[in-house]
Amino acid sequence: MVESRPCIFCEIVAGRISERVVFEDAGHIAFFPLEHINPGHLLLIPKRHTDYLFDMDAPGYHALWTVAARLAPGLRSVMSAVRVGVVVEGFTVPHVHVHMVPLYARDELNPVRAEPLDAAEAERLRNLLRHEFGA
Repeated sequence: MVESRPCIFCEIVAGRISERVVFEDAGHIAFFPLEHINPGHLLLIPKRHTDYLFDMDAPGYHALWTVAARLAPGLRSVMSAVRVGVVVEGFTVPHVHVHMVPLYARDELNPVRAEPLDAAEAERLRNLLRHEFGA
């Protein structure tokens, strides 16, 4: 018998992992991933577990992108980014998640570039972004 592990993103939704959270509303959470393509890289997830983006119902799908559009200007401002890039691939964790990455130049949105962010820098950015998002 194969033992399944709990979804790590559902653990975040349940509040068992909160130190990386920078935004939360009734249906979504945004938090820092373990590795950042660029500092300020966020993962935005719906609280309701769904494995695949296109399995979401229409209201949930639209709500997810509405929150992404709400967070992008603040992320861009705090990080002084030229743009905020988004990626949805969903292979690493089987829970819908949108990567929101501050971008400064072409060709930066590459997961090969991801690396851990220094804990002090992560905490500094978390506080700035939480303030910007009104959290």
